[in-house]
Amino acid sequence: MQVSILAGKAAMLNEKICSAIDKRPIAKRQFCGLTGLSEDAQVSRPFHGGPERALHYYPREHYAFWHSWFQGMGQEGTLPLLGPGAFGENISGVGLQEQDACIGDIYRLDEAVIQISQPRSPCYKLNARFGYDFFSVLVQANGRTGWLLRVLETGAVGPEARLTLQERPHPQMSVKRAADIVFNRAFDRDGLQELAALAGLSPGWRQKAADYLAAGQVSGWGPRLLGPE
Repeated sequence: MQVSILAGKAAMLNEKICSAIDKRPIAKRQFCGLTGLSEDAQVSRPFHGGPERALHYYPREHYAFWHSWFQGMGQEGTLPLLGPGAFGENISGVGLQEQDACIGDIYRLDEAVIQISQPRSPCYKLNARFGYDFFSVLVQANGRTGWLLRVLETGAVGPEARLTLQERPHPQMSVKRAADIVFNRAFDRDGLQELAALAGLSPGWRQKAADYLAAGQVSGWGPRLLGPE
């Protein structure tokens, strides 16, 4: 499938929050390394970026939903923001959504080879980006999160690249199912045990599942979704 490649620079979302969430289409081929695109900035590195979160894919189909939602809420001022790159994605395409893609999927992206590592965990910067309190909570709850990828083989990618599935080691674990187990179900012990043992899942998410199992409950969403107090 054909996809668009996007990158962004750090900028202030408001007087307190700096982010590179606003991605724009790249104009020329650039190198995709182990931590992402050569011209793409990543702010708050403990929570964004790194080898397990080198790239972000967001399904372009979701923007029609968000357009209708913000319109229905009377937030017409937000509508001009709703297009590829608005959610911080580096890869934008049509034909692949959370229920279609699986954890561990390996894709060729032009010269690079990439692998889905985890669902995207929405954070409070989405609230600042779109000017709507608790928007991150809504994104998490309705499952339109997109996903993050690691880079297995580096290489150059163009502004319009081909994304081709090479291997699917975990067909039973779609991105949607993985996110639902953690975010959108009552405490799911069996599902969490499956995630904790899933080889293709990022170490961070495997540890998250193990921690929830040990505690007997999920926890720790508030600061990520709503920001520091």
